[in-house]
Amino acid sequence: MSKAPPKKHDAVDLLDADHIAVKKLFTAYKKLSEGNGSSEEKRQLADQICQELTVHTQIEEEIFYPQVRAAINDDPMLDEAEVEHSTAKDLISQISGMDPEDDLYDARVTVLGEYIDHHVKEEREEMFPKARKTDLDLVAMAEELSQRKMQLMEEFKAVEA
Repeated sequence: MSKAPPKKHDAVDLLDADHIAVKKLFTAYKKLSEGNGSSEEKRQLADQICQELTVHTQIEEEIFYPQVRAAINDDPMLDEAEVEHSTAKDLISQISGMDPEDDLYDARVTVLGEYIDHHVKEEREEMFPKARKTDLDLVAMAEELSQRKMQLMEEFKAVEA
């Protein structure tokens, strides 16, 4: 019996891998905020969360959402996702402008995590299945998303240097 060729990862797999990675970061942050995490440790983790989410939302908005919007007839779902991104970006901006010692810093990071959980659940249960039912080349889109993600991460590194 021959083995099936390995499944190529598609755009949904790539985006969901980001979701899983950022969920782990939020879990680690929660442990720091509940334990004896230093301000510097919290800042570094929160900065990483904010960077990962900023890049993720940008590649979704530039590449994934427009192609999915064109392929399915569900503007309200995509409109809601974009509004959710806007709200997440507002929280990211607030967190980025704060010090971990500030009142509500931990609360803002926690609320951002809860908000992202809600957003991810909707993408997994509604948007991703609909995207997979289209004739979009999600494998090719994964490559496009991956390349753009690497480019944006390099831009972040250049700004930090």
